[in-house]
Amino acid sequence: MNHADLVALVKPGIHETGGRWADLGAGEGGFTDALAELLGPGAHITAVDKDARALGGIRPGIETRVADFTRPLDLHDLDGIVMANSLHFVRNKAPVLESVRDMLRPGGRLIVVEYSTDRGNPWVPHPFTYATYVRMAEAAGLQGTEQLHSVPSRYFGSMYSAVSKRPET
Repeated sequence: MNHADLVALVKPGIHETGGRWADLGAGEGGFTDALAELLGPGAHITAVDKDARALGGIRPGIETRVADFTRPLDLHDLDGIVMANSLHFVRNKAPVLESVRDMLRPGGRLIVVEYSTDRGNPWVPHPFTYATYVRMAEAAGLQGTEQLHSVPSRYFGSMYSAVSKRPET
């Protein structure tokens, strides 16, 4: 995917510039760059990945943290979180999604980007369709889930993005 594809996947879930966001499972920062472009210079973005070498390519001005997002992180009251191609590495997603919900401020948004299949392989072990994500998000206490965008993928046919929100109360 090129940068324009990455931007197109997350753009519909970004409604304002600035704010405090995190990219969990940021890798080398492709989606982090897209997020920074959409949020503008007033935003604070934290890129989290357990691979320190991958984070070395993140652009200046973005906070980086070497950490495993399946473990507790000291992140809270975030306006949004992006998890692009990261949840498919987690078998038991429920506790991770509940932890992510708790990192968001009331009304904060979680944008997920994932392959549109429920069958994995050794490189993408636990992907999930949008329909599966809707059920997982609801079980984790997230609401208002909607599909944002879809792009073709040579690996599993297509990738989609979706947004869910932490309830206001």
